[in-house]
Amino acid sequence: MPQFILGISAYYHDSAACLTRDGEIVAAAQEERFTRKKHDARFPANAIRYCMTQTAALRGRISHVAFYEKPLVKFERLLETYLSYAPRGFQSFVTAMPVWLKEKLFLQSTLRKELAAVFGCSVAQLPPLLFAEHHQSHAASAFFASPYDRAAVLCMDGVGEWATTSAWLGDHQILTPLWQMEFPHSLGLLYSAFTYFTGFRVNSGEYKLMGLAPYGEPRYVDLIFDELVDLKHDGSFHLNMEHFDYCTGLTMTNARFHALFGGPPRQQEAPVTQREMDLARSIQVVIEEVVLRLAHTLHDQTDAKFLCLAGGVALNCVANGRLLREGPFEGLWIQPAAGDAGGAVGAALATWHQYLDRPRTPNGADLMQGSYLGPRVADSEIQRYLDEVGAVYQRFETAELLERTVTLLAEEKVVGWFHGRMEFGPRALGGRSILGDPRSPRMQSVMNLKIKFRESFRPFAPSVLAEAASEYFDLECASPYMLLVAPVQPAKRREVESGSEAVAGIDRLRQLRSVIPAVTHVDGSARIQTVHRETNSRYYELIERFAARTGCPLLVNTSFNVRGEPIVCSPADAYRCFMRTQIDALVLENFLLLKETQPPWQEADQWRTELELD
Repeated sequence: MPQFILGISAYYHDSAACLTRDGEIVAAAQEERFTRKKHDARFPANAIRYCMTQTAALRGRISHVAFYEKPLVKFERLLETYLSYAPRGFQSFVTAMPVWLKEKLFLQSTLRKELAAVFGCSVAQLPPLLFAEHHQSHAASAFFASPYDRAAVLCMDGVGEWATTSAWLGDHQILTPLWQMEFPHSLGLLYSAFTYFTGFRVNSGEYKLMGLAPYGEPRYVDLIFDELVDLKHDGSFHLNMEHFDYCTGLTMTNARFHALFGGPPRQQEAPVTQREMDLARSIQVVIEEVVLRLAHTLHDQTDAKFLCLAGGVALNCVANGRLLREGPFEGLWIQPAAGDAGGAVGAALATWHQYLDRPRTPNGADLMQGSYLGPRVADSEIQRYLDEVGAVYQRFETAELLERTVTLLAEEKVVGWFHGRMEFGPRALGGRSILGDPRSPRMQSVMNLKIKFRESFRPFAPSVLAEAASEYFDLECASPYMLLVAPVQPAKRREVESGSEAVAGIDRLRQLRSVIPAVTHVDGSARIQTVHRETNSRYYELIERFAARTGCPLLVNTSFNVRGEPIVCSPADAYRCFMRTQIDALVLENFLLLKETQPPWQEADQWRTELELD
């Protein structure tokens, strides 16, 4: 009889659920995709229901439920922090305590009630409820899902219970903790402080800071190391807490921090200035230096050939790319859902391998299956929805559908692409994507301003056929989860026009740097997704046909959503996004819809007030 384990992460941000069957991942999804509330932190009832449909199909029962952290230990950390900073932390204490005393302190009881409601049973009938530690869940999601039988593991995030950075050694089903750094000294919170100061939203806008960095100069690096971060040779560090407010107040930084960098934080949606660009570049340099030193230390301690990464900092794909090129490890594997959502995966796998002591036999492939772990929608359901809303569509067999889509892309049309299972994690990987022609000089600005409705400086990623990746990028390994940045090959670059050396800041966006300008960032790099026939055969074939037509084996790939909206999950989500934006065509499995043939859309710009900007 197969043994199913349900992993859950919830109540901070990016709630999610994951179902495993005898240690193999069957399904995983974030709650935000169903509720349409970005980074939804509520109990993941919808995600669990989706996972349960997979259990029913496989005729099994849940043997254990695992939560991704230990709430009482986190409560202990909060109390100790407030007491150690008293009376300065009183306002933060008053704000946080009612929530803890009402809900989080009794989280075990809350979870049991919520689970009983979803399972349709009494609390007494529930399977055993287990609690992993936060960083244990991260480490388990990184190592147990990786293709390696032995590897070092590095977890870096804001904070779990106490740990902010932790090191582990994974060996088959044994995951051994080595050391950790503790709150308030946190690489994730340091980066979030600069996210806040540059006018972006914490726990949401960190990737914007990373995208902004190439526009700036690292002029604040020495100041950061002199005043904020005491970095040791082994990568350990202490933050000067006199400049931060996250222990005692309700914001990330304080007046001393603001004075250090020449004024108050940028207001959200205010114009981005050279100061913000230079701060972004500077903190990126600092993060990369810390990560490299930590990796060298971990390599010296473990003599492991491979490194696995998890935690929110592991989503910094620029640092990952540098670690791959300059670091001491032969191989690198990053959990695609590296943030808190991935904690659900880790909690389930930790239960199987650590609590139940079940063996692990890696076969050279990771367990994430390309991260295509979410719901799949049948053609019959799609057609029923399209008929209900009066959409105009045509249905084609796969070969003709792909040829028509390639024609649209080659004509510089933007295509919404909805196929197969939805991705788990923050990246769209060809299941719920918006696609374009990377050769087009106008594609980046069109997608940012007319479709995504987001900041013009933000780059787009290429989806490239795996075997063609090294022809276009300085990358010799697979990057299926879009978590590595690498330079565009010199042979594919263009010389910037003479006299443009004086161009600075956002104006650099208009310079053509390569034969694939839509996916080449201002520093000549790209955040790469290698596409593999084994994990997404239809997406692979689409790019293959585009290459046959144009000679270019890659496409622009960005997530199928607008700013402030989660990635689309259902046909209704996809059609709504299609009609709200200037996407030219929509592919829903084997159905093709063209914008000019659709009936008028009634919402106008109402949606802009519905979504909270990220």
